[in-house]
Amino acid sequence: MSELTSMTATAVRALLKKREVTPLELVDAAFDRIEAVDGPVNALPTLCPERAREHAAKVDVDGTMLGGIPTAIKDLTEVAGVRSTYGSPLFANLVPERSDILVERLEERGAIVTSKSNTPEFGAGANTFNEVFGKTRNPWNTDKTCAGSSGGSAVALATGMTWLASGSDLGGSLRTPASFCNVVGMRSSPGTVARKSLSNPYDTMSVDGPMARTVEDIALLLDAMTGVHIEDPISRPEPSVSYFDQVQNSAPPKRVAWSPDLGFLPVDQEVRDICEAALVHFRDMGAEVEADCPDFSGTRDIFQALRAEIFVTSHATKLRDHRDQLKPDVIWNIEKGMAMNLDDLGQAHRDRAQLVSDTAAFFGGYDLLVCPTALVPPFDVDIRYIDEVNGHKFDNYIDWLGIAYAITCTSCPSISVPCGFTKSGLPVGLQIVARPRGDGQLLGFAHHFQKATGISTDPIDPKSPQ
Repeated sequence: MSELTSMTATAVRALLKKREVTPLELVDAAFDRIEAVDGPVNALPTLCPERAREHAAKVDVDGTMLGGIPTAIKDLTEVAGVRSTYGSPLFANLVPERSDILVERLEERGAIVTSKSNTPEFGAGANTFNEVFGKTRNPWNTDKTCAGSSGGSAVALATGMTWLASGSDLGGSLRTPASFCNVVGMRSSPGTVARKSLSNPYDTMSVDGPMARTVEDIALLLDAMTGVHIEDPISRPEPSVSYFDQVQNSAPPKRVAWSPDLGFLPVDQEVRDICEAALVHFRDMGAEVEADCPDFSGTRDIFQALRAEIFVTSHATKLRDHRDQLKPDVIWNIEKGMAMNLDDLGQAHRDRAQLVSDTAAFFGGYDLLVCPTALVPPFDVDIRYIDEVNGHKFDNYIDWLGIAYAITCTSCPSISVPCGFTKSGLPVGLQIVARPRGDGQLLGFAHHFQKATGISTDPIDPKSPQ
């Protein structure tokens, strides 16, 4: 590993500004690292070195936010001139002429796209594998999953193949891989990151967002992602004070609510113990920590219904025309939506509205809600999904992600930050949730927490099982 690839994005941005390194040198270091370590983990199956070097030669180092930092883009997001598969045989040979608006914005603001990161088909499922590129493995133990659906991005960060990466999140796809790989993943408030959707332009369940190794780097990338875009009707203006500056000038939280299970979920005991032990860092900051959370008991039905609606809107024509090329989980989700009636959907929207209202009231008394990011630590890469925890059986491939998707339903911003390791050396993340639209506050509080833990997120070489 070179000195450059072991640095944070914030550190290499400072070097770029001082002309102590060039964007091209960073690009070359990234590709050297990819060649050295991607084989055992399969995180970045599509590379674009010529395109990256061309952009590096002309990027405005001083006049852009990122100034030439190499960045990996999740393979659900199109990059002009680069194979963009969605993890699906249906799009295995797609080379789009235009980039997604997120990529256009990032490149305008100084990102250098080096690669596409692996993802499950259409982002469906929290284990990163597909029929196009195969499995992505966890660098902490290559027999384990990195989770998903932003698994390739998380692994690329954890191994130093990139400094920054994009992801997306519906039921935990930014947060769960971050937890499994000892990096940071943020689900920002809907509209914070503009996204173009041909089927769901007003959707607030799925968001694009940043992944990095530190909260500071997350803030740096989020600043480059955010802002109003004419092609996204719910996109929001950039903050009056940058997210990066909000992090630098933040105060610690004063009141923190803790829930090990959000009141309705089974949680692996070791994960629960590790997250509960991490609460000492908030107490050491002077925060009052109480056991409390909103009533999440109805979120399973809310999420399942609204997710199924999204799958019908986005993928029903694929089921009609290409059923034989879709994985069973995607077929199940589309058919679940097609089987719903308007009463089912109306009830889900009403119940979500009540949850959003209750959560807003809850944050009148707390700065943060914290809980585990995932119910379990990283599991066998050959298991498609977790079907049981502590004797509780899940009846579908998405159910085990309840501790993440419950937060999705609130529209609150949330972030996974490393908080410890299991006895076998596997990472565990703490999910930190802030009040609605409190993205800047969330980043500040998460930054204080990450500093307090002292947990290293320096890149690692992939580890074979013991």
